[in-house]
Amino acid sequence: MDRARVWWRVGDRVRRQRRAYTRGGLLLLVSAAMLLGAWRTRGFASDLLLNLGASVVLAAISYVIFDPLFEEARKARVQEHVSFDQKAFIDVLARTGRRVRILDTWTILLELGHREQTLRAVRAALEQGALIQVLLLDPDCAAAQQRTEELEKQHVNVPRRIKENLRHLYSFWASLEGHLRSRLQIHIYDASPSIQLYQWDGQALISFFPIGKLSFNVPQLEVDMASPWGEFVHARFEELWGHHQATLNLERYWAAPMTLRHADSDMAKNRVPYALVDGQVYVDCRTFHLTRDSIGTLTVRTPLPPRANGSGPGEFTLVEVREEDPTPLSLVRRRFQDKYGASPDRPDEGMLVRLVPSGGDPTDPPPPAPMG
Repeated sequence: MDRARVWWRVGDRVRRQRRAYTRGGLLLLVSAAMLLGAWRTRGFASDLLLNLGASVVLAAISYVIFDPLFEEARKARVQEHVSFDQKAFIDVLARTGRRVRILDTWTILLELGHREQTLRAVRAALEQGALIQVLLLDPDCAAAQQRTEELEKQHVNVPRRIKENLRHLYSFWASLEGHLRSRLQIHIYDASPSIQLYQWDGQALISFFPIGKLSFNVPQLEVDMASPWGEFVHARFEELWGHHQATLNLERYWAAPMTLRHADSDMAKNRVPYALVDGQVYVDCRTFHLTRDSIGTLTVRTPLPPRANGSGPGEFTLVEVREEDPTPLSLVRRRFQDKYGASPDRPDEGMLVRLVPSGGDPTDPPPPAPMG
C-alpha cells in the first residue's frame, strides 16, 4: 500500500513537471519565431517583435520555474465549508469524467429529496467514463450500532439508513447497461468509521464523525487530493477498499450463492436472499421451492458473509424458523423487510430457514434475540 502511494505521488509530480515543461517549450517556440521575424524585418515591426520576443522568453523561463511552486501552494490551500452542500456536489458529480469516490456510513445524497438528481448525475458521470467507487458502513456490524448510540439525540437508526441506501443503489446498479455497471463499484466495510470522503477527480470534501452530530452538518474541508490531506484520505480509502476480510461487494451483500444438495449430489444452484440476525444466517427458500417435508433431508453449500457465525465456505443443514423460537419468525421477517423493503423479494409468504453448520445439532436454539 505504501509503495502504491509513493508511485502515485511520483506520477503526479512527473505529470506536473511535464505539463510545465510543455507549456514553457511552447512559449519559447513563440518567442523564437518573434525574434526570427525581428531579425528579418526592419523599422517599427522589427523593434516590436524584438521586444515581444524577449518578453515571451522571460515569461517562459518564469513559468517553468515558478508554476510548480504556485501549484504546490494552491494544493496546500484548504477551503472550509460550513456544511455539506448536496446540490453543489451533485452538480460537480454530473460533470465528472474521471473518478468519484465516496466513503461514509450512509449518504444523504440517496435520501428522498436528492435521490433522483443524484442517480441522474451518477449515470452522467458513468457515461462520461468515470469510475465511481462507493464505500458504506456494513449495516450488520457493531460499528453501525455504536454510531446509532452516538446519534441517540438525533433519533437516527444508522443500520436502517444504510440498508435504505443499499436498496436504492442495488436497484440502480442492476438497471445499468453492462459497460456502465462495471464502472459503478459499491462495497460495504466493517470498521470504525473515521473519515467522510466525497471526491470528484482531483478534489474532495472531507470531514469527521463527531459524537452527537451528523457528519453532514459539520464543517467540510475542500482539499486537493495531491495535498497531504488528500494523500491521507486516499490511503484510508485504499486501506478499506483493499481489505478483503473487512469489505463485501454489493452483489454479495444482496444475495448469497448457494448450492442445494441431497446426499452427495448437487440439485440446484442459485443466489438467494438472506438476512443476518445476531450472527445467525436466515435464508428465504422460495427460490428452491422447498417443502417442509424435504428440509430435513437437504443441505446447502455456501460461503457465509464475514459477520456471520462460522463464516466462510461450508455445508449447512436447514432448520425451519418458527414463532416460538428464541429468535421468533416475526423478528426474522422484520429483518428481511429492513433489508429488502416492501418489494416482491420480501418473504411475507416464503419459508424461512436458519443455516446450521453440518455436524452441529439442528435443534440447538440460536442466541437470544437482540432487544428492539
